[in-house]
Amino acid sequence: MIVHPIPPVFDENSKVLILGSFPSVRSREEGFFYGHPQNRFWKVTSSVFGEDTPSGTEEKKAFLLRNHIALWDVIGSCEINGSSDSSIRNATVNDVSLILNTAKIRSVYLNGRKAYQLYQKFMFPRTGREGICLPSTSPANAAWSTDKLTEAWKIIKIT
Repeated sequence: MIVHPIPPVFDENSKVLILGSFPSVRSREEGFFYGHPQNRFWKVTSSVFGEDTPSGTEEKKAFLLRNHIALWDVIGSCEINGSSDSSIRNATVNDVSLILNTAKIRSVYLNGRKAYQLYQKFMFPRTGREGICLPSTSPANAAWSTDKLTEAWKIIKIT
C-alpha cells in the first residue's frame, strides 16, 4: 500500500479544483504533482493562462495559486504497479472537504478518465458536486496532441 505523499495546493481564493488519480513514481520521488517531464499538465495549463511553463515546486505552486487553481488527487492510498492507473487496487480516497470548505470552488475537473471514474464512484456521493472529465495530460494519452489538450483544457479558465 502506497500513501499519497503530496499535500493539496489551494487557498481561500481557489476557484477551480483539478484532481488527478494518484501521483506517478516520478511525482512521488520529486514530491510534487506531474513531475514526469513527458506529462503535459504544466505545459497545457500554463498555455491556457498565457504564461511560461513553471519549473520547480515553488514556481508551480505560485502558478496554481495565482490562477486560482486548487490541485490534488482523488486517491489517498492504493496498491499500484509503477505509475499505471489501470493497475490501481484497494484505493482509499482523499477527503476534499477541507478544500471545498475553505475555497470558493466553482468547478471540479478531473485529469483523465480514471480520475473521473474514481471521483464519480467515491467523491461525488459525498460532495454532491459534479465533476467534469478532461482528457488526460499523461504521455500514455498519445492520441491527444499538446495543442488539442490545450484547447480542451481552456474550459478551466472560463470558470
